Formats: sequence, structure tokens, C-alpha cells
Amino acid sequence: MTLNELQVSDRNIKALQIAATSKLTRKGNVWIVPSQAGHGEYEVRPDPPAPRCTCPDYEIRNARCKHIIAVEYVMKREETADGHTVVTETVTVTTRKTYPQDWKAYNAAQTREKSELQALLYELCRNVPEPEKRKGRGRPQLSLSDMIFSSTYKVYSTVSGRRFSTDLREAKARGYLSRLPHYNSVFRYLESEALTPYLKELISLSAAPLIPVESDFAGDASGFSTGQFMRWFDVKYGEKDDRRVWLKLHLMCGVKTNIVTSVQVTDGYAHDYPFFKGLVDRTAEAGFKMKEISADKGYLGADNMLATLQHGAIPYIPFKTNSVPQSNYTPKSELWTRMFHFYSLHRAEFLQHYHKRSNVETTFHMIKSKFGQRLRSKTLTAQINEALCKVLCHNLCCVIQSVHELGIETNFEAESQLAS
Repeated sequence: MTLNELQVSDRNIKALQIAATSKLTRKGNVWIVPSQAGHGEYEVRPDPPAPRCTCPDYEIRNARCKHIIAVEYVMKREETADGHTVVTETVTVTTRKTYPQDWKAYNAAQTREKSELQALLYELCRNVPEPEKRKGRGRPQLSLSDMIFSSTYKVYSTVSGRRFSTDLREAKARGYLSRLPHYNSVFRYLESEALTPYLKELISLSAAPLIPVESDFAGDASGFSTGQFMRWFDVKYGEKDDRRVWLKLHLMCGVKTNIVTSVQVTDGYAHDYPFFKGLVDRTAEAGFKMKEISADKGYLGADNMLATLQHGAIPYIPFKTNSVPQSNYTPKSELWTRMFHFYSLHRAEFLQHYHKRSNVETTFHMIKSKFGQRLRSKTLTAQINEALCKVLCHNLCCVIQSVHELGIETNFEAESQLAS
């Protein structure tokens, strides 16, 4: 609270005390108000639009003093014929902004999600090119599309590998798998480095049906814990400690449907700033027409602003307290300076766009609450693939919700095939 707000609040309190304990006398259009300090009386003329008072506070500030406010309180009180006093109070009611929910569409999406997700995931996996079959002895290799389907569906189920066997048999019976894998094989599929680039491409491909819907985006990063620990030595205190290893998920999402358009997985101590440009570029490559992108101060930099502007979008990244306009005349410095002045002079308008960034927090909450905030896999490659599978499952759930609520069409076969 500022000093002026404190002073105004103090004047209101003193005005209430005067109106409640002192006798205010009205003579025509003039009100006689006794001094609260006992130094005589003051004349108040409450006529709008410029009420006046003879006290020193009003003469110095030329603004409403406590005596004027007290008279205004008294004028709102009316005395009835039987002697009772009726006080008329003005109450300001702040209405919370709510968003309507199409419960019919929501219920349909939730009750049919599992079966529709299998169909969409199967349709996506059909775009995966099959590698050359290996020659020699041994068990025939499972197709790459079956590997991705089994691994992603396992992450979606959130149950153990043995209990997931029932879901695998049902998927095989529906024709979504060409061959039924063993539940232990699903864990080995996640350890394959060959799955990582395909999972990233499938995430972008799964977001394609929402290209006509999304134009505003938000970016951020969040950590996922693992079951592994690392030995940490504190140099200052000479103590050893075991700290949990965790990975960080960087993503860009649409603010309307929370669909993830691009993603990158790094170690838990990687900085957020260097990955912003890649997320923006891959979102544009996926076919989205971006109008604005919001991110927190961790992404503040002329390079990220310029990368956003090059794709036709406006960057809404708040400036830090020590940020200053730049004097040199380069494209980056000119953009920085213009956004700095817009942020400084039109703060309310800037914040209206920037607050869309809260949707990326919602996206992370959706992923973690539904598919878990902990990675169960043991190896680094499997942990990365598991995190990507969580994002792919989230995207398919968003698409299913949009199908029922927005009436979009899903036709992944019409999209470009994945590169081999």
C-alpha cells in the first residue's frame, strides 16, 4: 500500500469517528463540524462537484478532508418519524469472473476418453515408418508403431506393468496391435533412443487438429522427479547429502485448449532461456499462426523477443526492475526499447496479455495430476521417453475434449508423414 493510500485510509477512519461521536450542525448549505482536536469549528460546503472546507488540511491539499468525508457520511443517514435512524450504505460487490462449462460435452469426453484415445493413438502410430527388419536368429522384432502405442498407452494407464497386461490384450483384440508384447518388453521399449525423435514428432502431429483454434501461446518449464539420487557435497559446511535427480520439461502450449505444440526435455538444472527460441520455431513449423506469446522473466532477452517477432507474434515478457531501454540502433535493441516503453507506459494493457501465461501452469498441472509428477523409469533415455509419452497422452486428451466441445475433426492421415 502506498503512502497516499495509507493517508486516505486514515482520513476515512477519522471521518467515521467524527460522524459517530461529534454533533454536526447544518445551516442551509453549510455544515458546522467541530474540530477533532478541540480547536474550534470548521465550515463545510459539500456541494458537488467541488466540496470545500475551512480547515488547514483542505487549504493545503485542496482535496477532500476528513471533515468533508464526515459530512458525506452524515448526509447518508436519514431519521424516520418514530425516531429510529436508518443508515444507507453503499456496498461495492466484486463479481468473480466465471466461465461457462458445457457439461454435456465434458461428460461425453470423459466417459469415452479411454476408448477414443486408443483409436487416436493407433491412427497417429500408423504414420510412423517401419525400419528395416533385422536379419538373423532370435524373436521377431516388434514393429515401431506397436512399440510407441504400447509405451504411450502404458504411461496413460498409470498402473503397473503386470496389471497393464489386461489393457494390452484388449487393445490387441480391437486391432490396435499387430502382436501382443510381454509387459516386460514395454519397459525395454522406453529405453530405446530411436523412440525419442518419433515421440517429439507425434506430439507436434497430435496438436495439428487445433491449428485453426490456437493463436495465443505461453511457454514455461517444470520439473519431474525420478527415483534416483545423487551424492551432493556441500562445500561450505562439508556435509554430504543425497538429492533426488529430476528432469525439466520445457514446452509451448496454446492458451485456449492447453494443447502442447513443442517440447524439450533437459536435466533439472538447465536454464530456461536458451530453449525458448527452439520452442517457438517448432511451434511455427507445426503450422500454427502465432499472434502473441507470453512467458515469465526468465525468458527475458532481445534474442527471444526477436525470434518471436520473426514469426509474426508479439512477445509479452515482463521486464525486470533493473531493465533499461537500449540506446544503440539495432533490430534487437529497437524491439527491446519499444517493448520496454509499452510495458512501462501501458502496464495494465500489457498485463492483460501477459496473464495468459497462467494457462501454461494449468497445462503442467493437468499433466502431473493425471499422469503423475514422478518418472518411474530407471535409465535416462527411458525417463525422457516417459516424459514425452505423458505429454503425448495429454495432447490426445485435449484433442478428445475439443472434438466434443468445439466440434473439430481429427484426421492425422491427412497430415504429412513422419520422416524416416
